[in-house]
Amino acid sequence: MLATLLIAAPAAAQTAYEAMAPLEPGTGVCPSGLCQPEGLQTFFTGLAMTEAGRRTRPVHVLQIGDSHTAGDRITGKLRVELQQRFGRAGRGVLPPGVPYDGYAPFHVAVGSAGWVTEIAPLQPPAGTASPRVGLSGARSTGAGDAVMGFELEPGSEATGVGVCGRARGPGPGLAIEFRGTIQALDFNGGGPEAEVCRSMAFGGATNDVRLRPLGDGVVIDSVRLDGAGPGVVLSNLGRVGATLRDLAARDEGTVSAELEAWRPDLIVLAFGTNEGFDDAFEPAAYEALLRGQVARLRTLAPGVSIMILGAPDGQRSGVAGGCSADGVRAPPPSLALVRDVQGRVAADMGVAFWDWHGRMGGDCSADRLALRAEPYMRGDRVHFSSAGSDWIGGVLAGDLLGAYDAWKATGNTGSGGAE
Repeated sequence: MLATLLIAAPAAAQTAYEAMAPLEPGTGVCPSGLCQPEGLQTFFTGLAMTEAGRRTRPVHVLQIGDSHTAGDRITGKLRVELQQRFGRAGRGVLPPGVPYDGYAPFHVAVGSAGWVTEIAPLQPPAGTASPRVGLSGARSTGAGDAVMGFELEPGSEATGVGVCGRARGPGPGLAIEFRGTIQALDFNGGGPEAEVCRSMAFGGATNDVRLRPLGDGVVIDSVRLDGAGPGVVLSNLGRVGATLRDLAARDEGTVSAELEAWRPDLIVLAFGTNEGFDDAFEPAAYEALLRGQVARLRTLAPGVSIMILGAPDGQRSGVAGGCSADGVRAPPPSLALVRDVQGRVAADMGVAFWDWHGRMGGDCSADRLALRAEPYMRGDRVHFSSAGSDWIGGVLAGDLLGAYDAWKATGNTGSGGAE
């Protein structure tokens, strides 16, 4: 069992969403929370084709961001809501193994033994050398009897696996263990450092997948767990403390290979909190960086829909005359500057923008949510509690589905043949 690999707590115990007394979301600056919904054309078309039975390939949502994404609580709720309506099409992309202590994604338990995992440094200055990594921000190198395992909860079983990385030596490179069998996966590219993304179908569903290196020096950058389509798959790749600079530092060749293999329909950029707590934040530099990363993703994933999640409210303690109930907490001034840049860039570049700050209640809402009888924010006034994550993830899902239904009501039902 994966318990021998020092896995996180079983996923099934993490994903039970309980009904709560409804809390009405705030209004904010965008109608129904979402500005530029026309920027979601590719995503909406995929959903419509799925509903019409004309698409077998999963609709893939890829969210990249900071700790709000890494925790998978908000994305976990969004995943559940989308899959309940359109179908479960797999767990999606994951980092290679266990990237940090306490890693506990929803819908899957992960274990690793014998793999050496490297994490890219946070917010690297320009020109700083860092490990060659893809969008997960991590890589794992295996040798000998190393094993990496994934145990999926009922309803999220895998019917195939995709792996990105490189073998760095002769031979197949990887062994995939599933349904009581072991099969070799060719993991070699045009050279020992060439990034490859390979996949294998299982011929049936399994809840237990394991990866073993065949030879020393095998590198895994990311793992994708496929399900039996059609439906939606939602991948969350987040890092505690991450900023948009971390995304910009990801290796271009690795990211290009990953996006070509993953074929996302919607990329969600969920950065901004850590930039907002940076007293040295420079709006002009951030705007240039954000524009550059949107353009980069459009080049590497042609036709993809992109949505920016505006930075949520957060509180810094030790502030005289703050807006919190105790008067000693307030949002850092840079948070509003971050949201202003995000909103303007999204509008100018035709990118969807979700007003997270407004939907959670606006300025100082982090304090109000933390003081509820059932707290929706943790004591740090930055991170959501489990109940709050369930709530705000549901608000995001409702806003997305509301925009999709409005798009369909105008006669848009997807075009083209089956996919």
